[in-house]
Amino acid sequence: MQVNQITGTVIDSAMKVHSAFGPGLLESAYKACLVYELRKRGLKVDVEVGLPLIYDGVKLEEVGYRLDLLVEHEVVVELKAVEIMAPIFEAQLLHYLKLSGKKVVSSSTSRSFTSAMESNEW
Repeated sequence: MQVNQITGTVIDSAMKVHSAFGPGLLESAYKACLVYELRKRGLKVDVEVGLPLIYDGVKLEEVGYRLDLLVEHEVVVELKAVEIMAPIFEAQLLHYLKLSGKKVVSSSTSRSFTSAMESNEW
């Protein structure tokens, strides 16, 4: 499966979960439902994947960085159950992508999805 196909499935699954509950749940509840939905669709999903930090040539394992979800070893999913997406959340995701070596794909789709969620256009 190509990265854009995985991303599309993640977004579709997230929309399904959000449509079922709307806003107001804890992030952990949305995460559990999204993991279930993605696995139901046949995708491999790793949860709370530790992310090491390389500093001065040394790999520091336990610094607390964790990817919420890693789908098919390719797509990083960072969940946020907040009313407004603050710029710091985008910065956090960009750092996670850099640390994990993953690339940004379908960023316009992701931003459209985020905008729709913020305005409750479902």
